[in-house]
Amino acid sequence: MTETPAPEVLPLDQPADGVPDVVTSESGVDAAATAIAAGSGPVAIDAERASGYRYGQRAYLVQVRRDGAGTWLFDPVAVPDLSPIDAAIGGAEWILHAATQDLACLAEVGLRPRQLFDTELAGRLLGLPRVGLAAVVEHYLGLGLAKEHSAVDWSMRPLPSSWLRYAALDVEVLGEIRNLMGVDLARAGKSEWARQEFSALLDWSATPRVDPWRRTSGMHRVRGARGLAYVRELWLERERMAAARDIAPGRLTPDSVLVEIAQHAQNDPHTLPPGSRVIGRYRREWLAALARAAALPAAALPPATLPNDGPPPPRAWVEKNPVAARRLTAVREALARFSGEHSVPVENVISPDPLRRVIWSPPDGAPETEAFDAALTAADVRPWQREIVIPLLQHYWDRTTTA
Repeated sequence: MTETPAPEVLPLDQPADGVPDVVTSESGVDAAATAIAAGSGPVAIDAERASGYRYGQRAYLVQVRRDGAGTWLFDPVAVPDLSPIDAAIGGAEWILHAATQDLACLAEVGLRPRQLFDTELAGRLLGLPRVGLAAVVEHYLGLGLAKEHSAVDWSMRPLPSSWLRYAALDVEVLGEIRNLMGVDLARAGKSEWARQEFSALLDWSATPRVDPWRRTSGMHRVRGARGLAYVRELWLERERMAAARDIAPGRLTPDSVLVEIAQHAQNDPHTLPPGSRVIGRYRREWLAALARAAALPAAALPPATLPNDGPPPPRAWVEKNPVAARRLTAVREALARFSGEHSVPVENVISPDPLRRVIWSPPDGAPETEAFDAALTAADVRPWQREIVIPLLQHYWDRTTTA
């Protein structure tokens, strides 16, 4: 039997209208706003950052495309206020891919959506096997979108023409993909799911991580509370230096160096490991950080772990609360079946944390619908998700009580 050859993927390597000049002046922003306001339909938007090179997540290039207006590229370093573009877009729908990656940096330059369509999130709801932009473009249009410039230093000036071509292509076909995805969502009965998810993104903001220094790679090799204090002070010192120099912290000094200094300090907090130019370059700063950590009283040392107001890890449930463990297993299995039948990842039906919380600590009145609905609503579980999850909770609630 002869296998059917896979369809040819044609490269998408040139914007239909060519690569536009980058807007670097207020008058250029005003001209773009006039053109965009005169366009029609939704607006495709993207942003390029330099997070691996610069401190923070600011945008270094913003791309906007609208039917009738073409593609516009903006340099937010030269023109940091793009509110005229925001006014020109008005209430029109934004089309983004992986919106949570760009919403914060776009808001910093005055761009905030009133409604949006996220092609990555739509891909997840549709059960696509891969949801990166290149994969979605290939799936829907049979076109190959190169992504070799996705992690380059977008703070570089001037930007190479090949990078600008890449940036323009990122918004070139978002409108067409959005329309095709909209049809697929309707056919699958998932339009309302998507609407609720997209609406929730309008109020999205990144939640600051508690004690971000605890994510220092290799920190497990440092012993005791004093060792954690050394890591914390070194991490905070690196953040201050990186912010002052506008450089990515890991590029200034990698985590492995912080851990090496902290390990050495456990034997002698007044010296640094010898023989490293990376360590010696900021000798004064590292020694000051170690001195602060060494001077801390025992009561001020960081705990080994952060307090947890949630349930214990599921592996401990069988011993601590066997009824809850049976309920969790049964509901998880039912959700897995639903996921397979409806081609949607389980984590998009409900996140693990609210599910575990409502099973471990049932709300007053459980298993009544109103009790579960109030508890899951408080945990930001969407109405469409609650419609799926609550009947499963109720179905297995009594069945697993004495099993």
